[in-house]
Amino acid sequence: MNTPHTARPVVADRATFEAEIDQLRVREKEHTRAGDAIAAARRRLPMVEVDAGLELTGPDGPVTLLEAFEGRSQLVAYYFMWYPGDPASGQCEGCTWCAGHVLELSYLHSRDITFAVVAQGPYAESRRYHDFMDWPMPWYAAEGATLDTLLVGRHVGMMHLVCYLRDGDRVFETYWTTQRGVEVMDNSYSLMDLTVYGRQERHEDSPDGWPQSWPLGDALLSTGGRPTSHWSRLRAGRSDDLGT
Repeated sequence: MNTPHTARPVVADRATFEAEIDQLRVREKEHTRAGDAIAAARRRLPMVEVDAGLELTGPDGPVTLLEAFEGRSQLVAYYFMWYPGDPASGQCEGCTWCAGHVLELSYLHSRDITFAVVAQGPYAESRRYHDFMDWPMPWYAAEGATLDTLLVGRHVGMMHLVCYLRDGDRVFETYWTTQRGVEVMDNSYSLMDLTVYGRQERHEDSPDGWPQSWPLGDALLSTGGRPTSHWSRLRAGRSDDLGT
């Protein structure tokens, strides 16, 4: 994966380069303003009430959806895909990628927002994954009827990002997204998109000769047969046995 790439952009003088950047900047600003307008529309969506007493499983046993707010008025919950009985190496590379980017929570907390992960599977083994990854966010689990209710009308078992608002003891869902919508959680793709070779994925519109070697086989976010971020954990001596 460190093979040097021979394809290159054309070489130009500084004036030509800056002129091209100026043209692109117009489109970038339009994109930013369009994103602002979409966010403004998102803030004007209606909301739907959710049973605040729905029981998740947390570190001390049952905990309600309301309690998962940790006293704040808003909750952003990432519903983590889970493969019961599999070791860490067999867990979702995409969910590991997304959740692994949300590490500094103080900025969200300062705006009265709690971020938490809800594993779509057994608590004990999924919590061991949380600990294997050494993640800081609150971790819960939901299965069966509770999960069906939380993700009503949606594909249970798929990654979801859901936003909630608390009004006293009542809970309301204000927004949800899935698939590429959850890319808002990570900064790696955003930084890749700024580079000349981009994400190096086959779906991208890139010039001829540009590297597009991802996914490697069937793996888009894994290397060596497991999610890429696992390797530093294994080198640190952690076991990927989730007690199964």
